[in-house]
Amino acid sequence: MKIAKNDSTSAQRKSIWGWAIYDWANSAFATTVMAGFFPIFFKQYWSYGSDVNVSTAQLGLGNSVASLMVAVMAPILGSIADQGSMRKKMLITFAYLGVLMTAALFWIQKGQWSWAILVYALGIVGFAGANIFYDALLPLVSKEQNIDRVSSLGYALGYLGGGLLFLLNVLMTLMPQRFGLPDEGMAVRISFLMVAIWWGCFTLFTVFWVSEPKSTQKGSKGRFIVIQGLRQFIGTFKDFRHLKTVFIFLLAYWCYIDGVDTIIRMAVDYGLSLGFEANDLITAILIVQFVGFPAALMFGMLGQKWGVRKSIYLAIGVYMLVTLWGTMMSNPIEFYGMAMMIGLVQGGIQALSRSYYARLIPKSRSAEFYGFYNMLGKFAAIIGPALIAIVGLLARNLMMPAAPSAEEVIYFGRLASRWGIASILLLFAAGAVCLYFVDEEKGRREAAYLESKKFEISITD
Repeated sequence: MKIAKNDSTSAQRKSIWGWAIYDWANSAFATTVMAGFFPIFFKQYWSYGSDVNVSTAQLGLGNSVASLMVAVMAPILGSIADQGSMRKKMLITFAYLGVLMTAALFWIQKGQWSWAILVYALGIVGFAGANIFYDALLPLVSKEQNIDRVSSLGYALGYLGGGLLFLLNVLMTLMPQRFGLPDEGMAVRISFLMVAIWWGCFTLFTVFWVSEPKSTQKGSKGRFIVIQGLRQFIGTFKDFRHLKTVFIFLLAYWCYIDGVDTIIRMAVDYGLSLGFEANDLITAILIVQFVGFPAALMFGMLGQKWGVRKSIYLAIGVYMLVTLWGTMMSNPIEFYGMAMMIGLVQGGIQALSRSYYARLIPKSRSAEFYGFYNMLGKFAAIIGPALIAIVGLLARNLMMPAAPSAEEVIYFGRLASRWGIASILLLFAAGAVCLYFVDEEKGRREAAYLESKKFEISITD
């Protein structure tokens, strides 16, 4: 990737690459665990013998509970991290929580769905919690002139790194004996361990290469940091009238990223509900990863040349078409086509949303504001999977005959799943409408005002 002159010093380039490599590291969890093997293994191994719609509901609600935990603590932890220049330390803490929980999946036995959901939920807390502080470091490692490309570089490396490890893991499950493994189930469990090792090792580049400016505030040590952070968090609500642009953007983001996150987390489960083979779904995920690598880089350039907001609208439009197509698809070839379309825009909408938001917030309070950003993202992830679960179960109960035959159970179960996936169209539409009312220039003025405010705190022991 070509770095602009403002980001051309050796230390700056090293910091940018150290930051971007974290996406390479943690995307293994997003691909192999979240999008790939966990939904399949949960349905076929940990929830063995359960009804297909019940296991979908368990998975959807498990995702929602984990997202709620992150959402509640995100902005408060962000405020504290801002005060003590602790963004990087917080990233490391949450990242290695996720690493440990991912490794722990190896030891969960068949039928232990409750343990699987608990450990998986804590893994999501680590993954999503670290992302708060990872995002918050973006305005500090890159100048604004290059921020769209740097943000896109992170997502591009994530698609490539996550895709490569996932490809290896898929080959292990298809040919376990070639890798010295007894069966497919053991291959999946070993894959969870490999994700943990991959995530933990590549995070070390972020640990050693990314530098964070030290806090210049008085009393920025120990318990003073916590008190100052809480005061800053409270002060943000007092200044709410100066946050109108940020609020409108976050509302838009909340809606459309819900659809994106829901498709990421529930697409495999949806395909299984329609009767597709697990290998077909895994192939679709690999398509997303390897199409997503160059597409994310191209979206970064598109955002700079054509405009970030127009590019986000393009991605939303593609997602709406994909969702409509998903309600009607009937064979794996269509699933592959949808995967290619998603790969073209998934990294782009994520990367450009992150960099666009950086233009609307004060840099010195990036962790707090990215806490709100991730908080609403996680609340969106609560609504999306839960919406699919609730709409699917309601549709199934309303349509299912009183004494259904085996064929009717399968038919109406699949029809209910289609209704569930259709429900997220509302969120894409709402996000597009809200984004129309975002005024970037007004947002910059609001950010400049908040940057100038000093939260001076007098504390005595």
